[in-house]
Amino acid sequence: MQQLAHRLERLGTETAFSVAQAAAAWKAKGNLVFPFHLGDINIPTAPHIVEAMNRAIADGYTGYCPGPGIPQLREALAEDLGTRRGIEFSPDNVVVMTGGKPVITKFLQAVMNPGQEVLYPNPGFPIYESQIEYLGGTAVPYSYVPTSTGFAIDIDQVRASITPNTVAIIYNDLQNPISAESTAAERAAIAQLAQEHDLWVLSDEAYFETRYEGVSSSIASLPGMAERTVILYTFSKKFAMTGSRLGCAVAPIEIARILSTLNTNDESCTTHYVQWAGIEALRGTQEPVQQMLDILRVRRDAACQLVNDIAGMHVAVPQSTFYLFPDVTEVMQRMGYNAVGDFASAALYETGVSFCTREHFGRRQPGEERQYIRLAYSGIDVADINDGLGRLRKWIETA
Repeated sequence: MQQLAHRLERLGTETAFSVAQAAAAWKAKGNLVFPFHLGDINIPTAPHIVEAMNRAIADGYTGYCPGPGIPQLREALAEDLGTRRGIEFSPDNVVVMTGGKPVITKFLQAVMNPGQEVLYPNPGFPIYESQIEYLGGTAVPYSYVPTSTGFAIDIDQVRASITPNTVAIIYNDLQNPISAESTAAERAAIAQLAQEHDLWVLSDEAYFETRYEGVSSSIASLPGMAERTVILYTFSKKFAMTGSRLGCAVAPIEIARILSTLNTNDESCTTHYVQWAGIEALRGTQEPVQQMLDILRVRRDAACQLVNDIAGMHVAVPQSTFYLFPDVTEVMQRMGYNAVGDFASAALYETGVSFCTREHFGRRQPGEERQYIRLAYSGIDVADINDGLGRLRKWIETA
């Protein structure tokens, strides 16, 4: 049999989809399922955005377009992202891509050589670790510590993990899966380390505007950071456009040019008519964005209250994203579960509640003893949140 490339052995995946498959199989047998597992959104894309996409198709924007994106969208992105972050960007800083994930891969291709080290958050979005290792780098995790308001980056661990072979750090403020948000001091500490050690920074800002209280800040806006930071932006979350596959990198011009060339090599260009929908999303009415945030806020509040009402489970109320990362250590101990995956499987079959666990977001680190699950409330209505978590509570408390 012909051999395959050895690097495939280093390729990970987004294992949350395996949870979706198990949930779908259970539902196909006639069982009720409450889908807390995937961070998709069950709110449709706003009509004016869909109309702009359909209009672009009707107008013939169905062929090739420039690799870095059409000029009109790059201009709109530079203006919108720059204004919201207090940074002046030009269209030359913007490279349009098919969602946020390609930004991760192309950033690493641009700044990392095989054998070099990249720091990444763990628990964190699993594609970070997968792509670092797939491209021949060494993935070095940094962790979080629980606080009264959620989680904080272990800055001492980050500092101790930097070596002469470290070239970059992936930083995800407003974090998936744990909803952690940096304080100004924490953000400044990461920036200081990046400058002291001359590191590139990938700032994953997918949830920059998916927030219910407060105001988001970008690490790129700190002094000395714009020239070493690549911002990952996506239309998926803010505009409920997950299936449209539209995002961008905002980067120093030298990196933007490289990312543009990678676009040309990989997929030629991002779908032409979808880019016109992106312009409408940015420059059209923002009322649907606020309406979606209002819906998500109600879901957040309901889910947090129900989780915290379960004896042995607790979670801080996050100000952003649409994830909860409750500690279930006491519940598992009381019910006799040692592996959080076994607890999750039993919950699905006994209550219909489907969720991811800490294990779906990076390899567990030495000394990590607490057990966590991730509940996404973006794809489930309030009535089902109440019903599902009510069933979960009854199962746990009567065990």
